[in-house]
Amino acid sequence: MRWVWFTAGVLVAALAGAQTIVLTNANVIDGINDAPAMGRAVVIRDGRIAAIVSTADAPSAEVVHNLRGKYLLPGLIDGHAHVGSTRQLRKALRTGVTTIRSMGTDNYVDIGLRELAEKGVIESPEILAAGYHVRSHLSEAIFINDPSLSDLWSGVHGAEAYRRVAAANLERGVDWIKITSTERAGLPDTDPRKQTMTLAEIEAVVDEAANRGVPVASHAHGDEGGRAAVLGGVRSIEHGTYLSEETLRLMAERGTYLVPTVAVVQDLMDAGGDYDDPVLQVRGRHMLPRLMEVVRTGHRLGVSIVAATDTGYGPDSTLTLQHDIEMLTKCGLSPMEAIQAATRVAAELAGIEDRTGSIQQGLEADLIVVDRNPLENILSLQDVLMVVNNGKVVLDRLSFALE
Repeated sequence: MRWVWFTAGVLVAALAGAQTIVLTNANVIDGINDAPAMGRAVVIRDGRIAAIVSTADAPSAEVVHNLRGKYLLPGLIDGHAHVGSTRQLRKALRTGVTTIRSMGTDNYVDIGLRELAEKGVIESPEILAAGYHVRSHLSEAIFINDPSLSDLWSGVHGAEAYRRVAAANLERGVDWIKITSTERAGLPDTDPRKQTMTLAEIEAVVDEAANRGVPVASHAHGDEGGRAAVLGGVRSIEHGTYLSEETLRLMAERGTYLVPTVAVVQDLMDAGGDYDDPVLQVRGRHMLPRLMEVVRTGHRLGVSIVAATDTGYGPDSTLTLQHDIEMLTKCGLSPMEAIQAATRVAAELAGIEDRTGSIQQGLEADLIVVDRNPLENILSLQDVLMVVNNGKVVLDRLSFALE
């Protein structure tokens, strides 16, 4: 990326007539360049980044925040979460998440929350909604929302049945379709290796979604179900615990993203949090090393990797996206690569890289501030001091000095 330089006089003229926010004395990790740009000022106007200049050339503005050498990064993108309330969204936002890819809720709650967020009614990250999981046994709630699917109560079988469920989601205006091509890991009576959808069924869903320009993500732990999903044309594999090197090579060739949700597997093993079951604790102990091996191999082969929590940001959750970023560094990604997995690469997966995911002139002002350089210590991301969401400062912990 080339920095765009302006003189202070040109900026003042260009920004006249609109409220301007300037963040000065920032060390900018933009999500693109390998090293921070030191001593910069980021100018925000109408919710977007108007310019990036040296602090010495920063224009006067109605609102100025002196970051005093702290580190400015793109707002974080949670590539896989399950949010169902305004309280959960506020919790996510205050950890630095400014965009969430919702991977399944009942009653199309994520679509309703998305609409409220777009209208500015609620304080929320941007939401990319998937509605209901498209899977072999549907949530009972979907039959209340759409009784025309009642003949699928006992199970979804065959390409046309799966196509109908996908179409029901698409009619509601989802941004993504989420399929489940293997059983879940977070239930004690399921086997996450077990394939649950055939290639023909997956292809039918992908085709139906493509007719509306909507991508498909596939939950897949086992290799057989994961490989079928890749062959069927999904854009991303969620989890991928037992993927073989052969399947990972296929993903690299086809440009299929991997969203491994490593930190939530650690959560399976720990007491409390989203999961607290002895069967799952045992399962997590053999899943975690396998998944970390998958991430290492995928990274070596050139698979694009995206950070995610797989949490609902509920009252029992102990996870943040920063935990998954940290786990990705333990899988062999560099600190910059792990940050990009939660910013630029996540935006590319979602198809929104022209709006967010990096710090560039013209993009939405989705930004976070941390005290120290996370490229030197990734744990510095844990303590977010400021969050800017669409140009609005929604969290400011920069100073507690009394006047």
